[in-house]
Amino acid sequence: MPTVKRDYYEVLGVERGADEAAIKSAYRKLALKYHPDRNPGDKDAEEKFKEAAEAYSVLSDPQKRAAYDRYGHQGVDGLGAGGFDPNAFADFTDIFGDFFADFFGGARRRDRAQRGEDILYELEISLEDVMHGMQAEIQVPRRQICAECKGTGAHPQDGLVSCPTCRGRGEIIYQQSFLSIRRTCHQCGGRGRIIRRVCMKCRGEGFERIQRKLRVNIPPGVDQGTRLRVPGEGQPGQNGGAPGDLFVVIRVAEHPVFEREGANLHCTLPINVAQAALGAEIELETLDGPQTVHIPEGAQSGQVLRLPNLGAPKLNGQGRGDLLVHLDVRIPTRLTREQRKLFEQLRDTLPAENQPRDKSLLDKVKDYFL
Repeated sequence: MPTVKRDYYEVLGVERGADEAAIKSAYRKLALKYHPDRNPGDKDAEEKFKEAAEAYSVLSDPQKRAAYDRYGHQGVDGLGAGGFDPNAFADFTDIFGDFFADFFGGARRRDRAQRGEDILYELEISLEDVMHGMQAEIQVPRRQICAECKGTGAHPQDGLVSCPTCRGRGEIIYQQSFLSIRRTCHQCGGRGRIIRRVCMKCRGEGFERIQRKLRVNIPPGVDQGTRLRVPGEGQPGQNGGAPGDLFVVIRVAEHPVFEREGANLHCTLPINVAQAALGAEIELETLDGPQTVHIPEGAQSGQVLRLPNLGAPKLNGQGRGDLLVHLDVRIPTRLTREQRKLFEQLRDTLPAENQPRDKSLLDKVKDYFL
């Protein structure tokens, strides 16, 4: 029988709304506990380590996590999840900091390339935009590598010098008996260089804050909370690293007439007593233009009429939902003399049905067993 995967949040022991720091912390504890080097020959610990690593590979990636939250394990099968990839966790120093480096006699340099952070941007659109899609122009606040110092934070001429403590190595070596212990240099933080004179343009930060103008394509059928990924438009990387990604989170504004439920739309159509009794054809203004609604004879308040293929489009072009029209029979509160006379004549011709109705068969069965 195929193995049933556990929920990734359950594997790491975190809530579904946990932030990145909580997810990383939970994974760190499990990885330290079940790492094969600390549990040699223990197959159960090895499987738990692989399970935790797979869960972290999905929940630490914004795109994979969004797909998993929405569709479960099936949503991430095509995104590189679904199994343990040892190559994806080769650089444990990213997760465990200097602990492993010091424990195994090494130090970690901080001048290697690092990927930039991702950016979340909320965009509110209308239900009309959902129906047809759109191209939105947005301004995203982000950082940009300083053109003057190229991201070093130092004066471009003589601001960056070799660290005098570690002499540019980024690490300090201590000799204890026959052991050599390497530790990250405390003065330069492992970079091997220090700033003697800061860049005047960015004041030593290495980047500038800008408003980035972008055009984003919003496909038809997006829903509340949909995340659209724009690669390479996140924060810039450090030391030549790749930039992060921009994730546009969709918020759909409330519509005054139509309410969305999945791909279906709902609206309420008021009709008068005569239209309900005799039937009628009413022109309804929909998001696709005017449509004729056929009211059947004897229509009741609360009755639902279905207009096929007039709902919201399904994401990725998989058809459309329906428009569900809820009838609301309005009883007039004020009558003219002529209207009152007609209603009195109608009252005298209609059978009186003022006795409580018998229970339905289903209600009688419920009473019998209760």
